Amino acid sequence: MLKRLFVGEEGQTLIEYGLLVALIAIVCIAILTVLGRKTKDVFITIEQSMVTTV
Repeated sequence: MLKRLFVGEEGQTLIEYGLLVALIAIVCIAILTVLGRKTKDVFITIEQSMVTTV
């Protein structure tokens, strides 16, 4: 059964799809990490400007 998985093209396709999903997940996590930091900085700036004007 394992031999068929590695020899047959269905197994290769499954592995390729798995690698694509993993790559997409890594890219999404990286983007969310960067955007999360920038969003946090924006909110901190807004908060500080509100405190100084009040």
